[in-house]
Amino acid sequence: MRLANTAHTSRPWRIHEIARDFRLEDVWALPTPGGPDELELLVRQITSGEGRFSGATRVLFALRWKIGELLGWDGPDSAVGARVRTLRDRLPADLRDAPAGPDPRAIPFTSVYRTRDEWAAEMANRTVHTVMHIGWVPDGAGGYRGQMAVLVKPNGLFGAAYMAAIRPFRRLIVDPAVVRMMGRGWRHAAR
Repeated sequence: MRLANTAHTSRPWRIHEIARDFRLEDVWALPTPGGPDELELLVRQITSGEGRFSGATRVLFALRWKIGELLGWDGPDSAVGARVRTLRDRLPADLRDAPAGPDPRAIPFTSVYRTRDEWAAEMANRTVHTVMHIGWVPDGAGGYRGQMAVLVKPNGLFGAAYMAAIRPFRRLIVDPAVVRMMGRGWRHAAR
């Protein structure tokens, strides 16, 4: 379920001090019910590479990666550390000295930091520098669940146009599929 931006902006996340120049694109509730200390389990699930997209989502990802390959959007010279500096360079000492968390295997993100209740990973290409922020929040019924926020910093006018063009596909197809996949993985792990 997509949430109001205030579900992210009203919380005292550390990402607010690190990614001030990024725009909040979306916030999603994750179907990952659990106890107060289960963020690490969710991060392990996300970074394990388990889970598969199906149907339209798989086609959209394949199309995006093919277009990116043909147009040179995703080369090493456009990645974090090349086109843009890593957000790890902005971390205060307490986060910089702590473990960043694992890097995802199935998606081209790099961990920035992990705390008891949040994890951030970043990715960059010729279109955008983006952050996937996963928070662990009270669910209002005595438990907890994951919450995913997508923060973006488009690369110029081209990046802004690209983000505007893909927004309907992301909101209607891709992000709901990601949320469902995380929920399936969570339920599978609970068995």
